[in-house]
Amino acid sequence: MDLGKQAARVGVLADPTRRALYRYVCARTEPVGRDEAASAAGVTRPTASFHLDRLVDEGLLEVEYRRLTGRTGPGAGRPSKLYRRTTEEVAVSLPPRRYDLMGAILAAGVDRARAGEPLDDALPAAAWAEGSELAGAAPVSPDLPGLAALLEGLGFEATHEDDVVALANCPFDTLAQRHTELVCTLNRSFVQGVVDGLGCADARACLEPDPPACCVKVRRGRAEGSGKG
Repeated sequence: MDLGKQAARVGVLADPTRRALYRYVCARTEPVGRDEAASAAGVTRPTASFHLDRLVDEGLLEVEYRRLTGRTGPGAGRPSKLYRRTTEEVAVSLPPRRYDLMGAILAAGVDRARAGEPLDDALPAAAWAEGSELAGAAPVSPDLPGLAALLEGLGFEATHEDDVVALANCPFDTLAQRHTELVCTLNRSFVQGVVDGLGCADARACLEPDPPACCVKVRRGRAEGSGKG
């Protein structure tokens, strides 16, 4: 999670003209040309071009080139530059929240339960698998500093000191307040999956509630089982 990059993307929408152009493009079912966007926003074509291209630079819009007349060959004219909303999601949350991640874990757990696995086993196993898969592709060292860096990128606001990785932020805070036992159990299983997937064989995720910090800490020591439940 690159907070600076995400914040910069959202920040470009503070300009009212740019925001109006963005909303117009997003509301259209087909890509929008500069003349159409300028007319809709009540600005000149050069002004619209400047702001639309800034939105492209920040990854909020995408560009395609197409002849609007449908003609091809000599004399058909140059293709028009058209704008459409990017398929990439952009979100900024302070403190960081990852309800999408918990949603993916819960959905995977339900799928496992529907396949015949007991629900009480399926949910923690899904959380562990999600963490393990995520860590397996991470370009960080398989030790506590590397683990802290990886969890930091996931929004946990992780710090490493001596043999402990502490997590100052719970990315699932609202859910954890309403469904504490369930969410904290899945959180621990997820973090243990990250630990195991990274290859930190001498570390374990522990439930150590310390509000308002995350309920999980990672401690160096003999692992207690797989952490899947």
